[in-house]
Amino acid sequence: MIGAEAPTARPAPAARGLRGTRAAVAVSAAFGVTMIGVSLPTPLYALYSRELGFDGVVVTLVFSTYAVGVAAALVLFGPLSDQLGRRAILLPGLALAAASSAVFLIPHSLPALFAGRLLSGLSAGVFTGTATAMLVDLAPPGRKRHYSLAAASVNMLGVGLGPVVAGVLAEFAPAPLVVPYLVHLLLVLCAAVALRAVAEPRPRAAGPVRWRPQRMGVPPAARPAFVRAATGGVAGFAVLGLFTSVSPAFLSQVLGITDHVSGGLVVLALLGTSAAGQVASARLAERSAALVGTSALLVGVVLIGLSIAAVSLFLLLAGAVVAGVGQGMSFRAGLDAVGTAAPEERRGEVTSSFFLVLYGAISLPVIGVGVAAQARGLVWAGVLFTGAVALVAAVALVMLLRRGDETAS
Repeated sequence: MIGAEAPTARPAPAARGLRGTRAAVAVSAAFGVTMIGVSLPTPLYALYSRELGFDGVVVTLVFSTYAVGVAAALVLFGPLSDQLGRRAILLPGLALAAASSAVFLIPHSLPALFAGRLLSGLSAGVFTGTATAMLVDLAPPGRKRHYSLAAASVNMLGVGLGPVVAGVLAEFAPAPLVVPYLVHLLLVLCAAVALRAVAEPRPRAAGPVRWRPQRMGVPPAARPAFVRAATGGVAGFAVLGLFTSVSPAFLSQVLGITDHVSGGLVVLALLGTSAAGQVASARLAERSAALVGTSALLVGVVLIGLSIAAVSLFLLLAGAVVAGVGQGMSFRAGLDAVGTAAPEERRGEVTSSFFLVLYGAISLPVIGVGVAAQARGLVWAGVLFTGAVALVAAVALVMLLRRGDETAS
């Protein structure tokens, strides 16, 4: 309980639980299951639109509510796992994920969609920082960077698998707006059992728990690196937002592909290759990964724009793969650059600020796409959006190149 006294540090209740590799697998599974729930509604938005009678603008607003939940969780709960222990925060995070799927089961209710998305954002915000920290805690000596990279990959793969799971169940199982969430509730229950079996790697801190919101800010010395990383990150996360909210509508309304599985696979093409890009970035120096990633992101976004203008599924998939690799590489390089540039005592503050910018980018531009599509059509809005994102990616690339010229001189 917040404010309760804890006179002395004490061993975690699960001291005899899983450790080492088995513990890391259990935490990764819980992380993946939570992130599956984040994108589970993606291929179902068309069904919700028909059933509840709302348009594409409402779809983007429902989708963007997720970012509000993530931001709230980062600000409100970010520092608590250092005091209460990792597992003590992750188990409520799983409860939020379960509550999200349970709320989505409320029939014929637009407010339930908004509430479900908010809860899924809260669960994702809790897990993104705390599960990554727990995996790093569980890493053997010399392997912390690898475990951090594994956490980032699990994050993206989970989000990428959500639309596939929902798409397959919506296509082949009865009650397409019910069964996917029941399956997710079962997965969350299994994840909770596995997580409870893990030994707490960080005992609860001594003394009273002091809760305060995570501060946001960027010190002057870290701002150049922050601006470069955030510019590329905004472009990459805007593309993620487009694919996880609007791509199913593009497939059905423009390409005439109405099965739910295809919508899920297109999203997986982007997010799966993003995870691969993050892994690949670990083999490169930070600046090389940023340059290659941002260049690939720019090319991929241009291909996506051409696919929309030419109404081409092949170009859409090619653009998703190239942009996904680029997004993964540039994001990972940017996160490393921000963490390195920030003073140690303010690293959490700067990193949280970085994620807040990125989650703004995953939602606000997508709302603009919904409004533009309502006014001028989905193709026109998509081409305009990808053109704007390509411009941002180009600016990020120029900033990286100029930094290299300044360093060389």
